Amino acid sequence: MQLEIGKIYEGKVKGIAQYGAFVEIAGTSSTGMVHISEIANTFVKDVKDYLKENQEVKVKVLAINDDGKISLSIKKAMDNQEQTSDKKPRRRPERSDKGERRANVWEPKKKPPVEELGFEDMLNRFKQSSEEKICALKRSTERKNGSRRK
Repeated sequence: MQLEIGKIYEGKVKGIAQYGAFVEIAGTSSTGMVHISEIANTFVKDVKDYLKENQEVKVKVLAINDDGKISLSIKKAMDNQEQTSDKKPRRRPERSDKGERRANVWEPKKKPPVEELGFEDMLNRFKQSSEEKICALKRSTERKNGSRRK
């Protein structure tokens, strides 16, 4: 069976390394590698915390290079399944005759829980909250000292 880039396959973990896992794709004699960054949507410190040998997993084929090496992703295979099953179309807010939004119909998108955020998203959230706290601290310090910037 010929592998197709972008397609999701069933596989079995055949080996675990410090930098990822080797997965044998079911129905083929092909083995590909899932890099540590492609195992989960969160930071993975140790592959063994997420995978065990002979574990059945779904993988997405990311690339096949000229040497025949296959690059796989568990994270993107899970993302595709969640998107197809959980994706709901967003409704536009209804408007009154005056063009105002009706409050009970439309709600802004809520922030995802911390567990669902990637490392970069968590870092950006941390930076933003830190900057807000520093600005508030500077404002309160300036008020107490009575000094103003010129």
